[in-house]
Amino acid sequence: MNTYKYFPHTEEDLKQMLEACGVKSLDELYSDVPEDIRFKGEYTLPQEQSEIELRQALAQLSALNTPLECFAGAGVYNHYTPSVVQNLVQRSEFLTSYTPYQAEISQGTLHYIFEFQSMMASITGMDISNASMYDGATATAEAAMMMVSAGKKQNTVLISETVDPKTRRVVETYAKYHGLELTTIPAANGVTNRPALTEELQKGGVAGVIVQMPNYFGIVEDFSGLAEEIHQQKALLAINSVASDLAILKTPGEWGADIAVGDGQSLGIPMSMGGPGVGYMCCTEKLIRKLPGRIVGMTHDNRGQRAFVLTLQAREQHIRRQKATSNICSNQSLMALFVTIYLATMGKEGLKEVAEQSYGAAHYLCDELLKTGRFTLTYNQPFFNEFCLTYNGNVDKLRSFCEENGFLAGVKIDEHTIMFAATENNSKASIDKLVNTINKLHEEE
Repeated sequence: MNTYKYFPHTEEDLKQMLEACGVKSLDELYSDVPEDIRFKGEYTLPQEQSEIELRQALAQLSALNTPLECFAGAGVYNHYTPSVVQNLVQRSEFLTSYTPYQAEISQGTLHYIFEFQSMMASITGMDISNASMYDGATATAEAAMMMVSAGKKQNTVLISETVDPKTRRVVETYAKYHGLELTTIPAANGVTNRPALTEELQKGGVAGVIVQMPNYFGIVEDFSGLAEEIHQQKALLAINSVASDLAILKTPGEWGADIAVGDGQSLGIPMSMGGPGVGYMCCTEKLIRKLPGRIVGMTHDNRGQRAFVLTLQAREQHIRRQKATSNICSNQSLMALFVTIYLATMGKEGLKEVAEQSYGAAHYLCDELLKTGRFTLTYNQPFFNEFCLTYNGNVDKLRSFCEENGFLAGVKIDEHTIMFAATENNSKASIDKLVNTINKLHEEE
């Protein structure tokens, strides 16, 4: 047995492998490699260190980072992660890197995926959820292909300009290489231009429409009558949402959506420099055969005990390639586990409280920034925990000054527009400190 987990092979391991190869040494193993191209120097690796020395070295490296309090979002949000999540996610019956093909030895993995599906279907108000996707952007792209597949002869997908531009670029890439026609519906005052959408729908040939809630600018759009209008044209509606916001917002199911997609990063997954996240994808029951990836189902074995299995697998590994709905080979299963434990820990009331605190923090921040006299609301629209302000000054200088004072202050939209976000992690004291910092900048000018 190897005592040192960082050293993959013991001397005995090496001896057995060499014997299996029919040679006596590593030099003999590589005897076919010409001497003149062999590396004969010393590897530029540091000397071995004890555990305490290694921890000290890593702590010194960590100290070089400058932690910033986050008031930025644009798709990645600074929500609190309960300590129990990090602990439970490492349990051996759950944590595995392998796809659960053999159900009898993968019950832990299949169980939490089943729970993930159940929870995401509940949050989105939809009938069915798959076992998760890579991220919200690729889930949205898969939704576009799914709508075209369901629409048969209809090949055009309409996507609102208020959908996150990063997501739209991914959808554009998928569309280009899958023969989809993608048409962007312009925005009007920060929301989807409904007359323009109606005009495109009436041209015919539309397989589906993609919108976002809250949209990229943080605005809560009114989709009243949208699903009915789209369905009258024999098209489908897909709504991309920040998962945690659905705790108090109207769900895609309540809006009459056929497909609900988005990223689950807001459900307790740390920002981690932008990833990983986890995509979710839910739909109505009539579209279940078009759903990409895999679905975990619950059944009973011959002893009557509850068991979990992979079912309705529309992947090319399981059915004829030409009939596969997607070539997704794996999902973000570890992140799905993370989300499942978070949701089980928080419960419905906990999720609602997180959403309400985030809403309150964002609106307090907005009010305080407007009081400085240097900002105006870019869009006079209802918002959730993210909002755009037009700044009477240099946005780059503002963000740099805030960074020097310990704040990641918003996302630059254009030369005069900045988008702020707040969550339950942003206290009133920290918001006041950010506003005072901004006031300080103006006093120095």
